[in-house]
Amino acid sequence: MNHDKRRQIFERFREKDNEPDTELHYQSPFQLLVAVILSAQATDVSVNLATKELFSAAPTPSKMLALGVESLKEYIKTIGLYNAKAKNVYGTCKILLTEHDGEVPRTREELERLPGVGRKTANVVLNTTFNHPVIAIDTHIFRVSNRTKIAPGKNPREVEDRLTKWIPDEFKKGAHHWLILHGRYICTARKPKCYMCEIEDLCEFKDKTPLLD
Repeated sequence: MNHDKRRQIFERFREKDNEPDTELHYQSPFQLLVAVILSAQATDVSVNLATKELFSAAPTPSKMLALGVESLKEYIKTIGLYNAKAKNVYGTCKILLTEHDGEVPRTREELERLPGVGRKTANVVLNTTFNHPVIAIDTHIFRVSNRTKIAPGKNPREVEDRLTKWIPDEFKKGAHHWLILHGRYICTARKPKCYMCEIEDLCEFKDKTPLLD
């Protein structure tokens, strides 16, 4: 895919949604960090249902730490891998309080030292909370990047590096959200909705789904 075609794709995404955002519910950088940790191998809908009560009871690192691991588990037990996630959130709260004065760190290196935080989670926080032009790669973005040929790659890091290199700077802040929403609602895994896709004529996927399929 050439540079002009990529630019057109992201211009159309921007025309459709000028200020894309995550579908996770949060009121602070800390709450976003917790929500993203919980979202691993889970849907945003399931996370939002759990964090509604969790954030009401414990909106800050100190209050969440005070809950303890077992109480944390009760709040998030409807989410997959909740035992490990409760321990990670508890450990993260402890580090935030002891090493960062209760604040979410602003660098990838510091974020990735927190339990349960890998490169993808760090990138989501950096992009959504601190406006860094970084792109987190999840299953939706990996699929869309490869299927459309916007930035094909064999693994998430390769896709991330190519998106970062090839997407024009003006679109990098919104790229993560545009691509994930496109993959979630249009360019779906089993049967992409090519017949209602705003970039169908620019996409280089060969087996497009017809309207009456």
